Amino acid sequence: MSNPNSTASVVGRLANDPKVFENKDGSKKVMLTAFVDRGYTDAQGNRISDALPFEAFVRAQTKGIGPFAHVHKGDLVALGYEPRMNRYTKNGVEEFKLKLEIQSVSFLESRTTTRARLAERVTDAEARNQALQAQAPTSVVAVAPAVAYASAVDEQLPFPTR
Repeated sequence: MSNPNSTASVVGRLANDPKVFENKDGSKKVMLTAFVDRGYTDAQGNRISDALPFEAFVRAQTKGIGPFAHVHKGDLVALGYEPRMNRYTKNGVEEFKLKLEIQSVSFLESRTTTRARLAERVTDAEARNQALQAQAPTSVVAVAPAVAYASAVDEQLPFPTR
């Protein structure tokens, strides 16, 4: 069990769909970025957001990618996480890298809202694809001429080449 004194939570919108990487042992690493608002506004009244990178691990026994299969770009979520300091040596130099490891995900919008947003993204992507296909040249690509064979080569082969 994790140390409750070393956990934190944030509320934010996902900047992208989760990226999934499969490990050799069948487990999966999920990476995502969330835009998290700061607790104050600037002089112009704008609220500043930070893009925080998170990662999570899904056990091999879990079917699919668990709750991460249901979150998409733009979804409002609460992420419970633990900060981790990875320490390793790279090219003889000791490196330290802070990781934000997700322990829990809470969905803060209704399923109807998230599905509608996803359907809108799909419709937009299909429209962009159709526009690109319409812009593509419709001319037929010329086929390379057939290679001519020397008759002396054809006569030396024990089977017909044509």
